[in-house]
Amino acid sequence: MPELPEVEVLARYLAPLLKSKTIRAVEVRRLRVLRPVSEQEFTRALLGARFVGLVRRGKYLVFTLRRPRERAKVSLLGHLGMTGRMYLQPASTPLARHAAVVFSLGKTNFVFEDTRYFGRLTLETRSLETLGPEPLSDDFSVDYFARALNRSMQPIKVKLLDQSLVPGVGNIYANEALFRAGISPRLRARKLTRKRVERLRQSLRQVLAEAIQFGATIPLDWAGGSRKGRLFYYGQADCAPDFHEERLLVYDRAGSPCSVCDTPIRRIVQAARSTFYCPRCQRA
Repeated sequence: MPELPEVEVLARYLAPLLKSKTIRAVEVRRLRVLRPVSEQEFTRALLGARFVGLVRRGKYLVFTLRRPRERAKVSLLGHLGMTGRMYLQPASTPLARHAAVVFSLGKTNFVFEDTRYFGRLTLETRSLETLGPEPLSDDFSVDYFARALNRSMQPIKVKLLDQSLVPGVGNIYANEALFRAGISPRLRARKLTRKRVERLRQSLRQVLAEAIQFGATIPLDWAGGSRKGRLFYYGQADCAPDFHEERLLVYDRAGSPCSVCDTPIRRIVQAARSTFYCPRCQRA
């Protein structure tokens, strides 16, 4: 599932392409991605609306649109789920088999494609209300982080996946941040000392910022009509070398030698998710 960096790169890529574009037609091919909004409500709100902004919040894409002759803005929430992709393609290009929602923008179409249909593109935005402060913002302070962790008996790796604590962080970057901070994924959140909280906060911010800089972790296989359209899965910076996946230090590297001490990386399961860590560098 895409995490904060992948969604951030995609938002930065799409924002200038969509800005000032008007939705001339709405085609809904998979109703479930709109839930709980109906197709009629969805179409009525967006037909004729113009894109005025796009930002990321946690793992969500938040599109802002304005309807003609109306002062109020419309918010559209996008979530990629496990297999979702969003891109622009020439209007003459045949739509992908799993295109779920298509906005006609004139010469181009904005396409939300989702193979497994776990993603969302909806007018329902209440899920944003439960998110914690953005980990790269000033609101994500050491004091906030320490207070929140002190109230939890969960293992720190599991707690980092709590979107009300750190929105946007998922399995990949939780593993990577804990390794960089030298903290065992099994350690209970409330057992972290102030010094370890500071170190973990710093490593979280560093690994997320680097991932944004170097692009996404999985390549995009959509063969668009133009070379410019062939961006990495959720987007890739122009200067990024190959895939960011090669830069991951512990995630999905079970059995490989630790980059610091050569101890084999271990894999355990926590809350039904794979955890990768170095048993020597990350002692409890």
